[in-house]
Formats: sequence, C-alpha cells, structure tokens
Amino acid sequence: MPQQQPSPDTPDFSGFWVALVTPFRDGAVDHTALASLVRRLADDGVTGFVPCGSTGEAAALDETEQLAVLDTVLGAAGGLPVVMGISGYHLGKATAWARRLSERPLAGLLVAAPHYVRPSQAGLLEWFHAIADASSVPVLVYDIPYRTGVSIARETLLALAEHPRIRGIKDCGGDMAKTRAVIADGRLQVLTGEDHQIFGTMAEGGVGAIAASGNVQTRRFVQLVKLLAANRLAEARAEWQALQPLVELLFAEPNPGPVKVLLAHAGEMRDELRSPMTRASDNLRERLVALDARLNRP
Repeated sequence: MPQQQPSPDTPDFSGFWVALVTPFRDGAVDHTALASLVRRLADDGVTGFVPCGSTGEAAALDETEQLAVLDTVLGAAGGLPVVMGISGYHLGKATAWARRLSERPLAGLLVAAPHYVRPSQAGLLEWFHAIADASSVPVLVYDIPYRTGVSIARETLLALAEHPRIRGIKDCGGDMAKTRAVIADGRLQVLTGEDHQIFGTMAEGGVGAIAASGNVQTRRFVQLVKLLAANRLAEARAEWQALQPLVELLFAEPNPGPVKVLLAHAGEMRDELRSPMTRASDNLRERLVALDARLNRP
C-alpha cells in the first residue's frame, strides 16, 4: 500500500520521532543530560522529538518541570520539530494547558484521551474538539486504551479528521482493522506508537512512528523507517528482524526502565526513575546490555 501523503497546505508528521525519556539526577530533572540526548538523537537523523509522554514520565512531572523539559528540548533540537504530550481528565485544565503550550514554537500537541473517567464516544469528541479549538498548533490524537481505559472508535477518529487542526494519530489502539480504515480514509496521518508494529503499520501505508525504542540504536531505527517509506521491504525486513529482539526486551518490563538501562550503560544519564516507576531488574539489565553489544558489532 502506498504511504499516506499530506496535502501541500497541511503539516507533515511522517518519519521517525523519538518519544523522549526524562533524565533524572538525585530526584531532579537532569537538563544537561536531556540536552545532550536530544543533540545526539538529532545527529543520528531522527525526524523530531516528543517530550512529556508516558516514556518521559510526564505523570511524575509538575507543570513547571514539564515546561522546563520542553524548553530544554526546543533549545537543543537544532530546528527539528517538537511535539509536546498532553494528558489528563479535567477539560478546563487541558484546554488552558494547550493554550499555554501553543505559545511555544511547537510542531504540534500529542493529546491522549482522558484517562480514568472512561467517557463515551460523544465525550471523546468533545474532549478532542475543545483541546484542538484551544490550540494554535496541529494536534495528533493519541489512541492508547490500555493506559486511558477507553478506546477511540473508528467512527470517532474519522469524525475528528474533519477538524482543521487534528492532523494525525499516534496509534496504540491494537485494532489493525481500525488502523487500516484510518489509513485508507487518508485525512489523518497514521504513526504507530507501538514499537513492535513499526514494520506492519508502515507496510500497510502508515507514515512513521513515535517510538521509545529510538532513544537507543537510533540510526538503525531511522534507517528502518526510511527503507519502509521507500517501499524497500526486503531490506527493511532484514533491519527489522535484527531490531525485533531489542524491542521485545525494551518492553519486557514497564517503559522507560529498560530504555534507561541502555542510556545509562552508554554514559548518557543516570539509571534513575521517579516512583512509582522503578529501574529494570538485574536479569533484564544483563540481557539488554549483551544484546545492545551484539547490535553494535560491525
């Protein structure tokens, strides 16, 4: 299936975006490590950055910390686009936050369905419409029912595509038929947020990925997405088969613990998370380091 193509007057979110971790040092955000990570990822060829998602432990950051993280990323991104994550369940707070964030030079906002409250599909339409109305930058819908407790139906996604600022979806919905329908409709760009579905979603016509795994082995993930976008499936398959064991291990325990193991092993930051998130187990740590070393061999 051909890749989705944006019209000339709409933003293009295709490519390989990294869902950034948030480095910590002695309980505080380590902005030096964060800036260095962003610069290294830029050098490795990523399309852009998504701070303050679940990979970035945003639930453990207050608003002041989230703004500081965003400003550090914007300052280190070297002109590459940045999409900021938003989550919550209070609509008034979410719209006010969207307005405030829109004052920054963002490529977009990544907006999750409200968690915990489990609204109807009509409620989801109200939620996303209100936030998109409040935003002055494009919005990507984040469909991730195993975190929010509610799935965004196919019909709801297609209705949201009518809003002029809702331009894409980070797809963690787990329903390939729904994914295919949104791709076929063509109005929303589809990026997978499930790292193990990068190959499948892009082969079906999705435009890219927003991936936690891309914090490590970045150049290989960038190459994978480029090969898929060029429809060079045989070469992409070989790259993907090499990366699949890494993706499996990186999600064997709650994200971003395993990712931070490898970043810490490389000396890029401390292996530190905010409670209730915990460091990866010693057993997984050993397996990750050994696998990463194999992937790094010429």
